[in-house]
Amino acid sequence: MFGALFLLAPAVALAQPDDNQRTVDEIVVTAQKREQSLQDVPIVVTSVNAQQIQDAGVRDIKDLTIVAPGLTVTSTSSSAVTTARIRGIGTVGDNPGLESSVGVVIDGVYRPRNGVAFSDLGETDRIEILKGPQGTLFGKNTTAGVINIMTKRPSFNLSATSEATFSNFDGFGGSISLNGPVVDDKVAARVYVAARERDGYYKTAGPDNNDQKFYTGRAQVLFTPSETLDVNVSLDYTKRDERCCGAVQIKNGATAAIIQALAPGGIANPIDIDAFRDYSNRSFLKTVVDEGGAVEANWETPWLGGAKLTSITALRHWKQTGGSDVDWTSADILYSPTLKTDPNPGSTKFKTFSQEVRLAGSTEKLNWLIGGFYTREDLGLHVRTVTYGTQYEQYVNALFSNTLSSVFTGRPLGTTFVTGQGQNDLYNQKEEGFSLFTNNSYQFTDKLELTVGLRYTWEDKDLETSWNNTDGGSGCALALARASALRGLVPTSLIRADGTLASGPYQVLCAASNSPAFGRVGTNEQHLKEKKLTGTAKLAYRFNPEVLAYASYARGYKAGGFNLDRIATTNQTVAGQPTAPVLDTSFAPETVDSYEIGFKNTLLDRTLLLNVTGFYQKYNDFQLNAFNGLVFSVASVPKVISKGIDADFLWFTPVDGLTLNGGVTYSETYYPKSNPLFLGANLPGARLSLAPLWSGSLGVTYERPIAENLVGRFAINAKSVSSFNTGSDLDPVKNQPGYTLVNARVGVQSEDKKWAVEAFAQNLFDDSYYQVGFNAVLQSGSYDAFLGQPRTYGVTLRYTY
Repeated sequence: MFGALFLLAPAVALAQPDDNQRTVDEIVVTAQKREQSLQDVPIVVTSVNAQQIQDAGVRDIKDLTIVAPGLTVTSTSSSAVTTARIRGIGTVGDNPGLESSVGVVIDGVYRPRNGVAFSDLGETDRIEILKGPQGTLFGKNTTAGVINIMTKRPSFNLSATSEATFSNFDGFGGSISLNGPVVDDKVAARVYVAARERDGYYKTAGPDNNDQKFYTGRAQVLFTPSETLDVNVSLDYTKRDERCCGAVQIKNGATAAIIQALAPGGIANPIDIDAFRDYSNRSFLKTVVDEGGAVEANWETPWLGGAKLTSITALRHWKQTGGSDVDWTSADILYSPTLKTDPNPGSTKFKTFSQEVRLAGSTEKLNWLIGGFYTREDLGLHVRTVTYGTQYEQYVNALFSNTLSSVFTGRPLGTTFVTGQGQNDLYNQKEEGFSLFTNNSYQFTDKLELTVGLRYTWEDKDLETSWNNTDGGSGCALALARASALRGLVPTSLIRADGTLASGPYQVLCAASNSPAFGRVGTNEQHLKEKKLTGTAKLAYRFNPEVLAYASYARGYKAGGFNLDRIATTNQTVAGQPTAPVLDTSFAPETVDSYEIGFKNTLLDRTLLLNVTGFYQKYNDFQLNAFNGLVFSVASVPKVISKGIDADFLWFTPVDGLTLNGGVTYSETYYPKSNPLFLGANLPGARLSLAPLWSGSLGVTYERPIAENLVGRFAINAKSVSSFNTGSDLDPVKNQPGYTLVNARVGVQSEDKKWAVEAFAQNLFDDSYYQVGFNAVLQSGSYDAFLGQPRTYGVTLRYTY
């Protein structure tokens, strides 16, 4: 098939295009840290320009899924818990101890987790989605790929733009941008501010969940003291106050009857996901602050034929504070407190400093680059997830004794498992890393080029953990002491022959979250050091101006780390004692070996781009984050395979104003049968979660004059995926059938593009689908799911001054 594509090229060549005909040569990317035509880069890259971003309604990285085949971005318990996957490979974001498989880089600055990069993208110049390991130039934690985002920089052309959007769910948003010279041709500045808010789309008894309320600002100053030096200084700040994230029931087990007894009508019955009804009784209010600054300097030196020296220095701070309902029912079982109910709620915070230095140059045959990268990351996590609600003890009693009365503690209800008491854990992790890298392309002939890159990384991590139960785990202690006296009060199967609790009540009352043994540890310290060599080799051959073929190998690396949740022995290692904490929570680094063969075709007088790549990726010690209904834990899967084909196209058609773009990814991403069964019967031989076999995207834009000084514009973007499972354990209940999402936009604008009015719809046909399915907390046999956003529609007004 690949050979047929390049043989086709001469046959489809036509006459030279006229002066107004656009060509694919104008598409420039920086996937190799230098500007190149997309068709000269031996990497699978989906490049999305500012107009495509606007047409598709892309405002954050989650919206990117509709324009990039093979890319999936999901959110779960908060917008901060956002996970990007490429070719079915990604890292579940609920455990911040896990670093990302898909790196997100904004203006050259790496963001430590996908969720930390979840914010309004602002004035975006272009976005590049690079598929496959990109560790040589983009560093660790890019084993699946990179989302490389470039915002608009200051220029010396005076301009100003404004935008206002009105949408359903009482939505309103606006933005203003100012740009221009400050001091002649020496200093320019750009300022962007925006604010958006809307009601939530999950219906609740109180304020609706998954609302939007944020404001953001970004200021840049560009200094150009000489023709060979430019320095760009940027500052940004975003604050979000939002209720996220609602969930719906997708299957009710036997525990649903207990929920109904405690809170009549407090759970979906019958199941109806289309209703977007969240039965939670506790607030999901969270506050996120994201702020930082960066200085990028570029100097064309007098050395080595005008080699370019680039320095990027960045300091960032990100923090989320708030809480949520934990059981997603109207019964008050478990919750995580918010600032409104507790002065010390749970939180996650990152403070990062990074410094990158690169020196790049070229000769007649060689393009070379050397560099170094340093990063320091301080991660603070305060966990209050298991906080007792007013009905926790009643619920636990009913689970095992068919009564709402106090059984296991023998004390009056409300005196044990007191509301507001529970888990109160602190994790403080410090990471320091340094790497040296080089990437060099040598042209043996005008047609044959070899690219070789290497990166050596040093990584140190230190973790201090303080586990605590604010009530000392008294409920567990009382239940253990009273176990033998429970005979006759509970079914005989719940008490072992030696007079201790059987597995069922023991796991609920004395497992990790309630075990007083964790509080006896004091401070648990762990340390981790890693050294890794990664690299790439690419051989590219240009058969003619229309066809480039390449073959590549890459080794990628994702850092090891520590599980930032309680891990306990699963059984009573000492009869009558609470579960003992596992003190070594480390997991191994993840590596990948990737092989690709691709063809980049520039056809039809360079108006059609058609790129096809076959890939095979083998992951070792794949980091799998799983949720058992109460805690998250990381397992290292010995082997994961991802293999398939990527195809992308862009066509500036002969019809004036009509452009088509899109692509297809076929990806078999699976656990080989050779993996051990300890991973669960569902896993060996099965596809990974959120890894559809087929994924395709299509974009159509059409623009033409409709009256004097008036232009009409129509854009439609669609993304179609085949069926996949949405849970890490691959439980069949969590299967999501294939579906297609469509975004549409139609508008009119002045011929000089000074003003525009657009009507839009996201998820035009209002499809309901699971983002992630999960085991309902403490509700065996019941399942919940986080849903994708329903249809939103509205009007946008734009004006350029």
